Amino acid sequence: MKKLMLFTVLCSGLLLAEAQPIKTPSPSSTQTVKQEFGLSSIELSYSRPNMKGRKIFGDLVPYDAVWRTGANSATTLTFGDDVTIGGTKIPAGKYGLLTMPGATEWTIIITKQTDVTSPAAYKADQDVVRVKVKPNAMLPFTVESFTIFFDDVKANSTNLVLVWDKTSVALPITTDIDSKIMAQIDNSMNKDNKPYFQSAMYYMESGKDLNQANMWFDKAIAQNPEAFWIHYQKANCCAKMGKKSEALAASNKSIELAKAAKNDDYVALNNKLQATLK
Repeated sequence: MKKLMLFTVLCSGLLLAEAQPIKTPSPSSTQTVKQEFGLSSIELSYSRPNMKGRKIFGDLVPYDAVWRTGANSATTLTFGDDVTIGGTKIPAGKYGLLTMPGATEWTIIITKQTDVTSPAAYKADQDVVRVKVKPNAMLPFTVESFTIFFDDVKANSTNLVLVWDKTSVALPITTDIDSKIMAQIDNSMNKDNKPYFQSAMYYMESGKDLNQANMWFDKAIAQNPEAFWIHYQKANCCAKMGKKSEALAASNKSIELAKAAKNDDYVALNNKLQATLK
């Protein structure tokens, strides 16, 4: 009797072992992309189906129908800060990304729904914004795996690009950083350790008051007289203002300090700058 019970237990164990699922690669792998953007980031999550010799748009992906924009799970975008898409300001948060591909025009949808995996689940009243974009269906190469990425990433704008087969579409995204940075600058200038260099750089690079930027560069130099990179940026600022003699003086000082610090990169940068002052 004991032998029979032992045999039964062993057989049950073998059956349970055989019932364990086998892990295999997903036919449409999932990708998560996190892109620093503005003063925060955007996180994208989607799956990547392959062509496998199939005709994609107008066949596998029907025209003028809601597409989850990937395979398997829903495609989502998480904005770390407020953004603007298609003229609509979108608060920070997690959203679904859907599309309606067409032969000559795509509709890109940002929705409050983050779980749409089939057209039947889509609810138009949950749309945050719809944007019409023109596709480029004449790429000189073929993209086998569906791909979404961020391109032309600038301080306050980027493009979300979708590519598959020989077709690509781009969705412009912008964010407001100026008002936030200006508020930081105003707040910081009321403190003891004032960020003169960072403030001057922002003013110079964003085309604001160059006279103010120049004064802040002077204050930054007073804080750190041996900083050859600050002298170099002051020279840049003076050059933008058309003050060539002041730019040359600041650049020469930067070269002197850079050589003392054995920093050949800044010596080269100053030489290039001085070539533009002649």
